[in-house]
Amino acid sequence: MNGAPDIRVRALNENPSADGRYVLYWMVAFRRPRWSFALQHAASHARVSGKPLVILEALRTGYPWASDRLHRFILDGMRAHRKHFREKNVIYYPYVEPAPGAGRGLLEALAQEACLVVSDDYPSFFIPSMQRAAASKVGVRLEVVDSNGLLPLRAADRVFSRAFDFRRFLQKQLPPHLDELPLEDPLEDLPPSTKEAGPSVLSEIKKKWPEATDAALAGDTLASLEIDHTVPAVDFEGGFIAGEQRALDFLDHGFHRYAEDRNHPDEDAASGLSPWLHFGHVSTHQIFHELTQNEGWSPEQLSKKTNGAREGWWGMSDNAEAFLDELVTWREIGFNMCALEPRYDQYESLPEWARTTLELHEADPREHLYSLEELENAQTHDPIWNAAQTELTETGRLQNYLRMLWGKKILEWTPSARDALAVMIELNNKYAVDGRDPNSYSGIFWVLGRYDRPWGPERPIFGKIRYMSSQSTVRKLRMSDYLARFGRQAELFD
Repeated sequence: MNGAPDIRVRALNENPSADGRYVLYWMVAFRRPRWSFALQHAASHARVSGKPLVILEALRTGYPWASDRLHRFILDGMRAHRKHFREKNVIYYPYVEPAPGAGRGLLEALAQEACLVVSDDYPSFFIPSMQRAAASKVGVRLEVVDSNGLLPLRAADRVFSRAFDFRRFLQKQLPPHLDELPLEDPLEDLPPSTKEAGPSVLSEIKKKWPEATDAALAGDTLASLEIDHTVPAVDFEGGFIAGEQRALDFLDHGFHRYAEDRNHPDEDAASGLSPWLHFGHVSTHQIFHELTQNEGWSPEQLSKKTNGAREGWWGMSDNAEAFLDELVTWREIGFNMCALEPRYDQYESLPEWARTTLELHEADPREHLYSLEELENAQTHDPIWNAAQTELTETGRLQNYLRMLWGKKILEWTPSARDALAVMIELNNKYAVDGRDPNSYSGIFWVLGRYDRPWGPERPIFGKIRYMSSQSTVRKLRMSDYLARFGRQAELFD
């Protein structure tokens, strides 16, 4: 039975499996047909039981920050899935909710005929609470499977407060898991019998919850949905095909400049993979596999020193070491926080030293105070910040280095750290295609001291929180082309 490793599987209820008509895979976070432990686990149960595998991929309208931007990116993936799964021995059931609440009861109806329900173990946004509620309502076993990163979420039993400590933990605990990659194609050897029951097994359910039309998956019905139409779709495509192609393009063409140039906005040397990673369209395991193939690497090259050093442990090139520190250390420390700290998106989750210094300086005078509307519309005195906010609203992206400055200025221009946090979450989650993600919350809370240390000298407003300025940023980075593209003001700092 080629299922997922035990450490990656959790049951959300105590119900037994049943002698149902099919195995149900409820795809909610790892929206891809390849390199997925969750889909692999469901396919394994279907293979062993000889039952059909039904894949439900639903898109609701009532989720927070639902917009044309986010909906369209997800629909791109669903459209690619319909074409892909037609060639596989599975039953793919895409459902696009036409109005808030219209999809209520769909999962329960499907579970009534299921042997087992398998879903994705993703620790952020509304997904965990939605799955807990579902597990309490269905009458069959509901398991969630972790396919988030190289390190299983439950391999750590504590929250790490510093990247150094988490990196050292990874260096000690990650090696055994590097041999446990999900299958490239978990559906490869499913027999035709798993698909033959398709037309009859869902016919009654589809009468109440009709399968999404090709027009709906193409985004042609977006205007009729009760979502935010003021946030337009982005000009890059979602879905596993686009995500995999982006990964290959980066590794083949942009990777050689990563370590030296990724902070410079003009160089566009970052991977740009975070939107596809966020929606599960591309897998960390696949990216890691492709990278190691390019590097000619094997686990024997890992250093024996597990001292938390940022470079040298992998035994790869400088570009690979720098990229893996972002892809593995900094990405997965956010998943560690979200999985083990229920307050991961709340002010109270900040380190005690950070809360103490922020509250000590809460009453400090602010030279500039801006409302949410002014910030959202990039109406500040600072052309560098305005350019970053414009990039975010127009493209759904925010350049890696400028994301840090963007947050620091919001802290400086709002009445309190709590206000700054609320503004950052609202703007990031509304406009960023990769928002609402553990990695996004890492970046937002880093602005306020998470994963950082006290810095001196102590400053007004910031206290001992790390300070950043637009003046030093524009001197340090190559960004003239960036400002020409996104800037709204002619004057720059001297």
